[in-house]
Amino acid sequence: MMKSFLIVILSLFCFFAQSQDTLTVMHYNLLMFGNNTGWCTQSNNNYVTKTDNLKIILEHVKPDIFTVNEISNSTLYHDYILNNACNVNGIGYYERGNPPNHSGSYIINQLYYNSEKLSLLSNLAIETSVRDIDIFKLSYTSVTQPEPVELNCVVAHLKAGSDYEDEVERANETNKLMNYLNNSSASGNYLMAGDFNVYTFSEAAFQNLILHSNEDIRFYDPINKLGSWNNNSYFASYHTQSTHTSSSCFSGGGMDDRFDFILVSDEVLYGTEKMKYFVGSYEALGQDGNHLNSSLISSPTNTSVPTDVLNALYDMSDHLPIVMKLVIGDNLGINMNQEQKFTVAFKNPVKDKIELVINCKEPVSLTLEFQNLQGQTLYSKSTNIKEDNASILIPVENLKTGVYFLKLTDETGFFIIEKIMKL
Repeated sequence: MMKSFLIVILSLFCFFAQSQDTLTVMHYNLLMFGNNTGWCTQSNNNYVTKTDNLKIILEHVKPDIFTVNEISNSTLYHDYILNNACNVNGIGYYERGNPPNHSGSYIINQLYYNSEKLSLLSNLAIETSVRDIDIFKLSYTSVTQPEPVELNCVVAHLKAGSDYEDEVERANETNKLMNYLNNSSASGNYLMAGDFNVYTFSEAAFQNLILHSNEDIRFYDPINKLGSWNNNSYFASYHTQSTHTSSSCFSGGGMDDRFDFILVSDEVLYGTEKMKYFVGSYEALGQDGNHLNSSLISSPTNTSVPTDVLNALYDMSDHLPIVMKLVIGDNLGINMNQEQKFTVAFKNPVKDKIELVINCKEPVSLTLEFQNLQGQTLYSKSTNIKEDNASILIPVENLKTGVYFLKLTDETGFFIIEKIMKL
């Protein structure tokens, strides 16, 4: 069944791509590339060997945009990847950014891009107490798309660790980013890629991104797999770390965390600014969903990628790369200002029931989904709203005290997500 589904998705993509330009985006934590630490050395994490593995992965994916975490602050290693993993085997079109490293970290972010399709307009950074959050602005043009289409790539590597202090620091970092976007009235096509080191979407650092008070700058998970990801079999197909169960350099524990993401702005989600996420293209490369708490290459045999790519992923890093595609062109999606047909109001927190009051400018068909932190749907209902102040009751008396999420989607695909506090 899954194989048939993938064939359909690939067929649709090939058909769609005939009339639209596409970009392949890849994000990857390179695991201390070019750095010697007490646990990662040139013996167990040799940058030359890692580059050979990275070359295999890049030849398989062929990304147009390649963002990375955990590369040495020395440009020597940035150029080594450019010249020995990107621009190889007759390819010479990759160029790279110039991250400023205001925070003075020994591991930083970087972006490589296909200069035949893209040009780098600007490269700025937001300083934090740990590492910069970089914003690379790219411009896309082609024969079929002569009008420039801009894309902002935010690249972040948030503070690692499971202590309360680590969570606070991560929240401070994303808060700085969102304050910057809010104060600069940011709009347009945005991606946010990185190793966020979050264990659940309810963590403040992640909430800052997806539920900011200014809806215009919110980020969205394009696959909508929100929940408590850590060691949760429900999300086994989306875990990105760790490829190893034990190692002197690589983190151990097996595949049990969704640390790595590419989030998108609503413009990219809906295609309102000539660029749209291609549904079904998002994946953690090499993740087959069958290796919870085990290594990437353990039994059962992982056939999600060719064997040489699988081994390169295992040897390269303790993270998996995230890959997704963007479609570029005119008339890709809805106009959000015109298509928001409804609003919702309710009292929060709730006790025995949620009473939703729906207001609509015209009749609208809605799908309601009520989910827990594990991403499981607890309640689902489809309804037609024909007038203002329509009331919908959702019983919650049997639910435990905690945080839940309500998603309302209309027939155009426009949706609203609201956080529910159950007493």
